[in-house]
Amino acid sequence: MSQLRSLAGALRSSSQWMRGHVGRRVFDPRRNCSSGAAEPSLAACSSSYVVEMYYAWLEDHKNVHEVIFMMILIHCSRFEDFLARKWSSEKRFGLEGCEVLIPALKMIIDKSSEAGVESVIMGMPHRGRLNVLANVVRKDLDQIFCQFDPKLEAADEGSGDVKYHLGMYHERINRETDKNITLSLMANPSHLEAVDPVVQGKTKAEQFYRGDTEGRRVMSILMHGDAAFAGQGVVYETFHLSELPSYTTHGTIHVVVNNQIGFTTDPRMARSSPYPTDVARVVNAPIFHVNADDPEAVMYVCKVAAEWRNTFNKDVVIDLVCYRRFGHNEMDEPMFTQPLMYKQIRKQEHVLKKYADKLISEGVVTLQEFEVCVSLYGNLITVSLCKVKICCFPDFFKPDGEPKSMSCPSTGLNEEVLRHIGEVASSVPLKDFAIHSGLSRILRGRADMVAKRTMDWALAEYVAFGSLLKDGIHVRLSGQDVERGTFSHRHHVLHDQEVDKRFCIPMNHLWLNQALYTVCNSSLSEYGVLGFELGFAMASPNALVCWEAQFGDFQNTAQCIIDQFISAGQAKWVRHNGIVLLLPHGMEGMGPEHSSARPERFLQMSKDDPDRYPVNFEVQQLYDCNWIVVNCSTPANYFHVLRRQILLPFRKPLIIFTPKSLLRLPEARSSFDEMITGTKFLRIIPDGGPASKHPEKVKRVIFCTGKVYYELAKERKRLKLEEDVAIVRLEQISPFPFDLIKAEVEKYSNAELIWCQEEHKNMGYYDYIRPRFLTVHSKNPIWYVGRDPAAAPATGNKFTHLAELKRFLDTAFNLEAFKGRSF
Repeated sequence: MSQLRSLAGALRSSSQWMRGHVGRRVFDPRRNCSSGAAEPSLAACSSSYVVEMYYAWLEDHKNVHEVIFMMILIHCSRFEDFLARKWSSEKRFGLEGCEVLIPALKMIIDKSSEAGVESVIMGMPHRGRLNVLANVVRKDLDQIFCQFDPKLEAADEGSGDVKYHLGMYHERINRETDKNITLSLMANPSHLEAVDPVVQGKTKAEQFYRGDTEGRRVMSILMHGDAAFAGQGVVYETFHLSELPSYTTHGTIHVVVNNQIGFTTDPRMARSSPYPTDVARVVNAPIFHVNADDPEAVMYVCKVAAEWRNTFNKDVVIDLVCYRRFGHNEMDEPMFTQPLMYKQIRKQEHVLKKYADKLISEGVVTLQEFEVCVSLYGNLITVSLCKVKICCFPDFFKPDGEPKSMSCPSTGLNEEVLRHIGEVASSVPLKDFAIHSGLSRILRGRADMVAKRTMDWALAEYVAFGSLLKDGIHVRLSGQDVERGTFSHRHHVLHDQEVDKRFCIPMNHLWLNQALYTVCNSSLSEYGVLGFELGFAMASPNALVCWEAQFGDFQNTAQCIIDQFISAGQAKWVRHNGIVLLLPHGMEGMGPEHSSARPERFLQMSKDDPDRYPVNFEVQQLYDCNWIVVNCSTPANYFHVLRRQILLPFRKPLIIFTPKSLLRLPEARSSFDEMITGTKFLRIIPDGGPASKHPEKVKRVIFCTGKVYYELAKERKRLKLEEDVAIVRLEQISPFPFDLIKAEVEKYSNAELIWCQEEHKNMGYYDYIRPRFLTVHSKNPIWYVGRDPAAAPATGNKFTHLAELKRFLDTAFNLEAFKGRSF
């Protein structure tokens, strides 16, 4: 800003300043033109040139704010006009009819910056996104115009996304306050409100890492459409996170672009409430309804909203009552469904013309000054378009940094560390803290396991988390009832039985200089909370962020976040994310809603090619995939995969199908020897019994994953078939461990190959593993053993469940079952 003021002073003292019609000094950029030039000369061809000229002019202007509003409206309107003329057949979801959104955002950001905000994280639908990128975030115009070039390849990496879904991160000087401010616009799919909790999660993470406990330095702005704000349930879910201790971002400013229509649907058909913003009343947020054709009223409301948020740290809503000048997109014809409305809209004068006429009539600016401002921005657009010819996407589709190596260190730990964490997990760090008698029994059980150098699932998770905290890695575990655990196995938060609201988190008492462990029960929401945790995980790669479903079955209410963000996020937006999904899964007679995390859906969306045998394995495979899917059968492997998630030199989402009955199964425990230094995650666990000693004599190899292994092993022992049947556990399902499976198939070269699963045939893993087994060894078929196809994932009848289990166990060990059958 000091440079701008110096420039302004120099300009005022030079002959480039001339007297206006009312005696005010007016900067005339045409003085920079060569003789006879009709337009200003833009030597620098940059937006900063225009900004400098504007601010130099404004130094002497009495009505600074009105002129700034006018200039921003010029930028907004001319930007849309240019795109409409240059690429008339392209969808861009322009802002025509609500151009005032751009100066509105500027006012909110300016006032927040004055109050000390350093970072603003924004989310919005596609309407107006390109304009916000250009005139709020300040993305270079040539980069935006590149995206309209039909010859442009989407990306060197990934599939890319349409231009009106992309986001950007930019740090710049706020001209009003002379302070640095970071603006981040999150990428968003066409699922209009899906980004809301993601923005909130990222905002919370940035506040956490900055130590901003009151939201004074980091804030969020969410923009909405009227129909989506009223119609999408995730809006309600996000509002209900707004004041929960582990989820609050200390106030969000919501700006609703109220077009008074949703695609082709009238408000009377789209909602039952009088206003689209009535959902905000659930948290008593103030709601300002304002005419978007009155820029000064809008600016006043935005100023009040920013001051409200900065004073009370509560949500606030601005309802910009506007219209949509064209159809849902520029190719759409709105007269089919709203003929009278659009006849009126076509008569409506543009807000820029209304406001410019007002300022000219009041003598705030002259017509000449207005035309010069229009020419300046028009010239900037023209020059930026010329730069497209030599422009490539400047690293947009490249990751922020290539991995330093393609290897992963051992995930094992020194035994002293294992023992120390186990001892803390078995105790109460606070004095005079009365715990429940049942919990005392659990802690004694943990102490006994540590003494015997063994671990169950809860203790293995505890050690994995605690070891990462020791290394300065923040660990956050969120979800419904995660503090105790759905199955009463975790108990990461201890509650005093005598003193109300007194609790202890032993994990935060491991070491003096450890990172903080955050464990928080969430609201009864999957969509909103998973989106929030995804956003939290975006903020830093040095954090293990886990979301646990109460039962894996319930993840399908968050399917939008899984499909649009987690599965495809890196391919579309080139953003690595290491979020971990913990999904309790297993057929245990608990009915169709408490049995299946739907592994088939995750595997269907895994991008590894079933027909191609990879060249490189393990770490390279992980780097090439879109996510990692595992079903661990031992606590040790669960421990290793959690630690590997952080020790990998890149970040990928991790989907873990976690156990239920195995949590307390004595056979499902691991020795310290499987977790000490030098050990690592096992992608498969080969058979270690008698069958492996004489593989040439083995008649059948059963491949399986997860809990069913223990049922198979028990039945094999009962039938005394340990020498005839080998059982191999597939721990990492995707990306598929082709190399290790090949080694097992070749080891048991005389054996029949079986895939056994407890899920129904049209579910589970079989459709995923079958073509990959054929790629490994096309001569040997892989026979299916499991439940028959079904519509529901599990029966609700306990006796039927046990009958189905007995039936497929009988088939698994009937060595004549597939003789004479063709594959």
